Amino acid sequence: MKARSDCARLIAEGSVRINRQPTDKPHARLRPGDVLTLPLRGEVRVVRVLFLATRRGPAPEARLLYEELPG
Repeated sequence: MKARSDCARLIAEGSVRINRQPTDKPHARLRPGDVLTLPLRGEVRVVRVLFLATRRGPAPEARLLYEELPG
């Protein structure tokens, strides 16, 4: 997902899980160690939050903040 509004819509629809719990709150707080389950492009992706960013940055920096887990 590229736009924050797309991500917020997906969450508001209840399609995202945080630590296996469905959430419909785009403002839900994340912590390092949390696991997100996301339906993206016809598949389910599972990622673990490793770090929280201090600022919004480019995609290469963002990729260092999480790790993909087997779905």
